[in-house]
Amino acid sequence: MFVTILGLLVVIGLMALLWRGIQAFWMWLGRGESVRRARESELVSDEVKQALAKIDAYQAARALGKEHEGVPPRLSREHVRELLSAERVVRDNYLDNLRIGMFQVVMLFFIGSVLGLGLEQVWMWFTRHETQMRFGLVWGPFSPLYGVGATLLTLITFHMRKHKAALWQVFVVSVVLGGALEQVTGWSMQAVMGAVSWDYTYVPGSITKWVAAPFLVFWGIMGVVWYHFVMPALLYGIGEATTRRQVIFVTLLAVYLGLDIFMTLACFARRGERERGIPPENAFEVWVDEHYSDQFMAHRFQNMAFQ
Repeated sequence: MFVTILGLLVVIGLMALLWRGIQAFWMWLGRGESVRRARESELVSDEVKQALAKIDAYQAARALGKEHEGVPPRLSREHVRELLSAERVVRDNYLDNLRIGMFQVVMLFFIGSVLGLGLEQVWMWFTRHETQMRFGLVWGPFSPLYGVGATLLTLITFHMRKHKAALWQVFVVSVVLGGALEQVTGWSMQAVMGAVSWDYTYVPGSITKWVAAPFLVFWGIMGVVWYHFVMPALLYGIGEATTRRQVIFVTLLAVYLGLDIFMTLACFARRGERERGIPPENAFEVWVDEHYSDQFMAHRFQNMAFQ
């Protein structure tokens, strides 16, 4: 159990460091919507504004192919810290007035599905040195369990932020949420699709087939990290739909993900029927059998055991 928890902490730590590094690097470049908001908020000094203006001028000159004499302008560490502090104030004010809608929910599910799949790949390599693909849908690099988890965790921690929840409250709620999500998802997959994606039966601290104490601790820690770092930055980064193109993109993304989930359920349903010797009843089921055979399903969902 100690190695498991240590591995979880290492993965979470690497994610936090990576996010901070990307954030600091973006600030160092002096570009981005967050920098513009911080600059326009009058929360930064004239010295920082002048440094940003020089960077903008340099980048504009490069875009026009003009030569620039001397060392390219850049932000100092003090400038970066001042910008980050101003951005946090702007971000907090933005979150205080944010109302989460379908735009944010779709993006949360999309981002969580992709990043969750990547996190699981890193985790499996770190703990078991396994490199198998662990897809959750027939199309694209998605794991819907993490998409649902990221969405619910964001919605709940955002609500708890509004009520100034204590850390222990966030931890406990995250443990309950994570355990319930794994139990319901694991049981549903086995009952409806005849598939088992994970099995904690022989894991030290196992509670049920799909719930184990080490992973409940992981959910609790993840919830606290999400509450303080991920949720505010994620919602602030997603923002709100301000252009027609954003609305069209998210609408098409929602339709695509909906079709992906429908096709995944249809493929699992037909696989179970083929296992029981039930022939296809219509042209759609014939097409599914031809394009999503047992071999395809076994290759696509390498981490699942079919029953």
